[in-house]
Amino acid sequence: MVSIVNKTKGKLPRLPFEQMKDFVLGKKYNLSLVFVSKKTSQKLNLMYRGKNSPTDILSFPLEKKGGEIVINPDSAKAKAVAHDRTYQNYIGFLFIHGLCHLKGFDHGNAMDKAEVKIRKVFKI
Repeated sequence: MVSIVNKTKGKLPRLPFEQMKDFVLGKKYNLSLVFVSKKTSQKLNLMYRGKNSPTDILSFPLEKKGGEIVINPDSAKAKAVAHDRTYQNYIGFLFIHGLCHLKGFDHGNAMDKAEVKIRKVFKI
């Protein structure tokens, strides 16, 4: 199950979040997806990563079969243009990235290959 919480005033993109989560983490994995402001993103990034700047995504494994992904849509909108993607496509790109972290991947070739495979399946 994916529970989605929008703590911003913006409209969220329509993406197959549940299907993507099931594909990467399985149907029994409980995921919370939270959309937050730049300010909240910056606070979380400082608290958990020691970086005093907003970030577009954070992922938190909370238990063996549960976790949370936090996305800052304002940062995502800005970065989407820089990556030559639409806002909706970039949110999907970020979500897949977060899922891979929750799956246990660290940045590197194995994670890159897994992300490419998943993006192909979901046309992201």
